Amino acid sequence: MIRFRLLAEDGTSRRGQLETPHGVVETPVFMPVGTAGSVKTLSPLDLVELGSGMILANTYHLYLRPGHERVRRLGGLHRFMSWGGAVLTDSGGFQVYSLQGAREGSSASLVTIGEEGVTFKSHLDGSRHFLSPETSVRVQLDLGADVIMAFDECPPARADRGYHEQSLARTQRWLARSRQAWLGTEPPHAERPALFGIAQGGLFADLRTRAICEAAELDLPGYALGGYAVGEEPEEMWEGVGRHAPELPREKPRYLMGVGTPEDILAGVAAGIDMFDCVLPTRCARNGLLFTGRGRLTIRNARFAEDDGPVDPECRCYTCRTFTRAYLRHLFRAGELLALRLNTLHNLHHYLALMQGARAAIAEGRFESYRRERLEGYRRGLDG
Repeated sequence: MIRFRLLAEDGTSRRGQLETPHGVVETPVFMPVGTAGSVKTLSPLDLVELGSGMILANTYHLYLRPGHERVRRLGGLHRFMSWGGAVLTDSGGFQVYSLQGAREGSSASLVTIGEEGVTFKSHLDGSRHFLSPETSVRVQLDLGADVIMAFDECPPARADRGYHEQSLARTQRWLARSRQAWLGTEPPHAERPALFGIAQGGLFADLRTRAICEAAELDLPGYALGGYAVGEEPEEMWEGVGRHAPELPREKPRYLMGVGTPEDILAGVAAGIDMFDCVLPTRCARNGLLFTGRGRLTIRNARFAEDDGPVDPECRCYTCRTFTRAYLRHLFRAGELLALRLNTLHNLHHYLALMQGARAAIAEGRFESYRRERLEGYRRGLDG
């Protein structure tokens, strides 16, 4: 089980510690995404050296390949991937949303949502599978994560109110079933993982508040806001998170799922969020988009062909200490795999350093000035 300690507050922003069976995680924290049990292009040693204490792994993908039972037989996810830090697994619910998007314009249905759960076709081989709240919890227990998520549906932000009401009511019933499965099943390891509930509700403030209140009554170890960054404008997301994060139980860790840009994360920290994850820094790295204190840099651009400066002069990551923009552009244009690794090291360092700075600023009571300074840098741009 986990233990959360709130160490400092600065306005609504929070500084804390999340004690897990695999170490103490300083919050607010950004969790790199290791979808299939690996943060793409990096090793566990790289993550340790970057200062990452907690990563996210994906239930849907690990369920399909290599299979949760195989992972359990091989000692659990930590041993399987040789990772000594903490692991959070999502429930597979977001993949339902993703598969719904994949079937748009196609007559072949990849997913069917019902009261008992979700029937879907594997993106790997087309085989049919079924995920329910009970199955999702069982899979996550077999994987051996430190934090597991309740099974939910993630509707598109722009879905109408009627759909959100129907979906939310089902998600709330699934939350109760997830809790029952979590309480009633012995985990395959000594420490029972912590179950987090997820509050949905889209952009409808009353639905979000209702979901949070109902979830809080179940007295779970932690809570998450889900269903953001799924089609709404950033300003709408920031407004919603700013309104609803303080409604989550104060003494429990608060998690904003799948968000987002550095600007999004700063808004989340300001609202009182403790935990973040997103594929953005690693995915952008593989596409040649790098984050800096002066905004984004597209390394494949011709303007960097003879640039002998680092990606970010203020960054102290291995990539910036060692290589020039010209060399990184060459690697990317030549299709060298080293480009993906060096870009990923830089982007994750940027995100983790952003969180380290936020933690220090909250502890010193200056988070708003820190946030303004970072946002001004992003707005100024590389040529500012």
